[in-house]
Amino acid sequence: MKKLIAVLACVGLSACGGDEHQDLKQWMAESTKDLKGKVPPLPEIRPYPVVAYDAVGLVEPFQASKIEPERKAGKGGGIQPDLNRRKEPLEAYPLESLRMVGTIMQGKAVNALIQADKNVYQVKVGNYMGQSFGVVTGISEAELTLKELVPDSLGDYAERTSTLQLQEKQEGKR
Repeated sequence: MKKLIAVLACVGLSACGGDEHQDLKQWMAESTKDLKGKVPPLPEIRPYPVVAYDAVGLVEPFQASKIEPERKAGKGGGIQPDLNRRKEPLEAYPLESLRMVGTIMQGKAVNALIQADKNVYQVKVGNYMGQSFGVVTGISEAELTLKELVPDSLGDYAERTSTLQLQEKQEGKR
């Protein structure tokens, strides 16, 4: 019985595929009869010329001499710090750790009071402070200006101007 139903289903399905879509097939044939697909040909592949690589006389790309700048023979003829002078006490501290806590008038000159750790030092124009050969160039009631000598990548020194602002006393801290 099951075989008979399967045979009848196959015959019935084959009958459905006849002329039902014939009009659609005819329209497709008429619409595409004048169309021709055109694919452009691939471009011609030209061979590249062979070049010999000879790196015997060239600089090694991963050597330190390639990365580091060349050093000048005499370390430049520009500005140099005086390395033979006696160091002052405030040159032992980085400039960021020093605080200007006040000023004092001595005659017509203004001196700054600088706190380093728990000690307070009196500084006048011409004194040195900080670890970058900083020399005090000006003192006002609100700030201290100094000129520092900082080394550059070539071993020369460049001038940099820095300031220390007057630090107001903070309440609650003693």
